[in-house]
Amino acid sequence: MTETVMIPHTSARTRRRGGFIFPLLAVPFVLYNIVVFVFFGGNPVNWAAGLFSLPMPSGMPWAITAGDFLLVVGVLLLFVEVLKSTNSARSSIIEHMLSMVVFVAFLVEFLLVGAASSSVFFLLMVMSLIDVVAGFTVSITSASRDVEMN
Repeated sequence: MTETVMIPHTSARTRRRGGFIFPLLAVPFVLYNIVVFVFFGGNPVNWAAGLFSLPMPSGMPWAITAGDFLLVVGVLLLFVEVLKSTNSARSSIIEHMLSMVVFVAFLVEFLLVGAASSSVFFLLMVMSLIDVVAGFTVSITSASRDVEMN
């Protein structure tokens, strides 16, 4: 009984066109800090301030807060991050490591900075954790499929 290991040629691997893309969840991290320290004076309670409202067919208005808006931005960027993690380029390992750095920055700020003690910041931190876990999980799963054993 013999086993044959098939290693695909480099041209058969999926390579990302373009280069390195920094962790996108750093954008809501920076936006949160700019808004809370510059515009809200370090008070995280102001994330509940309404930005605008939309009339609904039911007759009731749907109020959008600043926190809601930032969370929607975070969810959209999390989606892009999960899509990025499906690539098997060499730079994806560095991107995963930088995503871990962003999560650690979220965690440290959440624990030590009073202005980060809000549910908006906590949910952004959870999105960053999901990005890290999903990125490593997808990378490990796709790496195991790159090596084919017969």
